[in-house]
Amino acid sequence: MSPFFSKLFGFDNEKHNVRTEIIAGITTFLTMAYILAVNPSIFSALADQGMPTNAVFTATALAAIIGTLVMALYAKKPFALAPGMGLNAFFVYTVCLTMGYSWQFALTAILLEGIIFIILSVTKVRDLIVKAIPDTLKKAIGAGIGLYIAFIGLQNAGIIVNDDATLVTLGDLTTANSVLFTIGLLLTSILVVLKVKGGVLIGILATTIIGIPFGITHLDGIISTPASVAPVFMKFEWSQVFTLDMLVVVLTFLCIDMFDTIGTVVGVAEKAHMIDKENKVESFDKIFLADAVATTAGACLGSSTTTTYIESASGVTEGGRTGLTSFTVVVCFVLALFFSPLFLAIPSAATGAVLVVVGVMMMSPIKEIDWSDYSEAIPAFITATMMPLTYSIAHGILLGIIAYVVINACTKNIKKISVAMWVLFVLFVLRYIFM
Repeated sequence: MSPFFSKLFGFDNEKHNVRTEIIAGITTFLTMAYILAVNPSIFSALADQGMPTNAVFTATALAAIIGTLVMALYAKKPFALAPGMGLNAFFVYTVCLTMGYSWQFALTAILLEGIIFIILSVTKVRDLIVKAIPDTLKKAIGAGIGLYIAFIGLQNAGIIVNDDATLVTLGDLTTANSVLFTIGLLLTSILVVLKVKGGVLIGILATTIIGIPFGITHLDGIISTPASVAPVFMKFEWSQVFTLDMLVVVLTFLCIDMFDTIGTVVGVAEKAHMIDKENKVESFDKIFLADAVATTAGACLGSSTTTTYIESASGVTEGGRTGLTSFTVVVCFVLALFFSPLFLAIPSAATGAVLVVVGVMMMSPIKEIDWSDYSEAIPAFITATMMPLTYSIAHGILLGIIAYVVINACTKNIKKISVAMWVLFVLFVLRYIFM
């Protein structure tokens, strides 16, 4: 790679490989491409309120393109961004359909959250928050994300389903989707065990092809023209900016977005060995500023909160380490705008199988936790398990920190708790009381 492009993406010819970075980027994209189908589907509930689903599709892709491009060129790290799951559901079902506010009100809240996010990033407040998190909890975050990713994959593939009595249960393993998932999981696992280069990507593509005779992979055309974002572009509502409800919504978006991003970056960076000797994530301030800019830009485009994706872990496990990986994701999203039927043909059984394998890969930091020291082990366990159980990285982090402070303060280990941890503890307790 030429010196210009090496500098552009933070690529070192002696440490990195172009083919590896590109494969990593494609892998990341394929594991997160579901957002192109899921996000418009969720927002279809607002179609009768003047938010066209096809415009949401275009806004979703553009938000991912802009956010990930900033990550590639500015932070130069292998993280991909797109409108976040959970945050989009909060936007539609809570703010709009339950609280009764317009989608323009919700977009305004996201814009304000993004601006606050930028301020916090520039003033390095988020950097201080991450430094305050104990090393044990950081390792637990990585493991928790592994469990969370695997749970998402199992759920999307229909292996784990809802049950009114037990909340979740095993789905029907005899369905075509379940059988395809099983084939994909075994195939991908074998490729990974054999250390086949690009094994995760090969697993996705092979499972997608195998899904054709199963009647699961459906190709409805190849090329499509992107819909205009004009109906949702810069559609803000300023009349209720200074209301209590706006404050609550903004703070909720901010809290979820901030700690989802912190958890994702720390967990994936731990796996990628992007943590320096001082236990800091490389280019941490740039990564978070890129995320903040992406949120703000996404709000202008008409998208729910744009955030760093945990599926970036799939590319990292394939060897992605630089901005070239995330730039490859950008190229894929650009192509998806025009070849959406092709990318949307990838079934959930294919991505679900890969997410389970990636979840296993993300569990490795857990072995570095001192499980014999219960003042460390119990908060770590809470952090890791609460992520999949609450379907939220943010809740896992918040509850883990609360447990860490309470347990150590009550067992004469108060010296282990920094001033910053006490501040976070108070804020998180107040958050659960009032929000």
